[in-house]
Amino acid sequence: MRVALVTGASRGLGRALAVGLADLGWSVVIDARHADELAEAEAEVLEHLAPGGSVIALAGDVSDAGHRRDLVAAAARLGGLDLLVNNASDLGATPLPSVAAYPLDALRRVFEVNVVAPVALVQETASLLRLSATPAVVNVTSDASVEPYEGWGGYGSSKAALDHVGAVLAAEEPGIAVWTVDPGDMRTRMHQDAFPGEDISDRPLPETVVPALLSMIERRPSSGRYRATDFEPSATTAQR
Repeated sequence: MRVALVTGASRGLGRALAVGLADLGWSVVIDARHADELAEAEAEVLEHLAPGGSVIALAGDVSDAGHRRDLVAAAARLGGLDLLVNNASDLGATPLPSVAAYPLDALRRVFEVNVVAPVALVQETASLLRLSATPAVVNVTSDASVEPYEGWGGYGSSKAALDHVGAVLAAEEPGIAVWTVDPGDMRTRMHQDAFPGEDISDRPLPETVVPALLSMIERRPSSGRYRATDFEPSATTAQR
């Protein structure tokens, strides 16, 4: 049975993707900072596990080295690792400040969570991934990594760094598929935090994005940066 490690899985895209992977017969290791929310996610994943599947939920911060080691050890207990999903992210200071006024401690935290932690998890999991017949890394990015939106200098620059790290990793590890994926705007708590007081009910729920991500994981395109819409059913049909 294939094993995935999904960070930031207590809510939003991470939780929805963990459920979707369980539906497809994967075992999953999930994490998040808040234990109560993670327990709710674990219960939902349990309901979707295929026979023989497992879920291990570990509360903690991906910026903590000990927690990262615990996650990798959990994957090893499940038999190895086939997929690492670097989904956990830090939005940074809110309301979103300009670059000229960005609090440097908050900026350091953004890069620690959004860049350093994913790199550290790649380093920790590389030996397991290399043993897999179908190893893959998914780095969740944003259009803010390529578009200069006002106020998004901290988060966007961290995701731009993650984009480049993914591209270099793909060049260095040709045996591992490395997909950097922009899921698009979604109706999540993070997105609401970025736009306090605004109505974001017109954004799609994360669950609507998951089928495209699962399609990508199953189809295994070449390493690269993609949008989730590239793998929606209509897009898939058009490519045939």
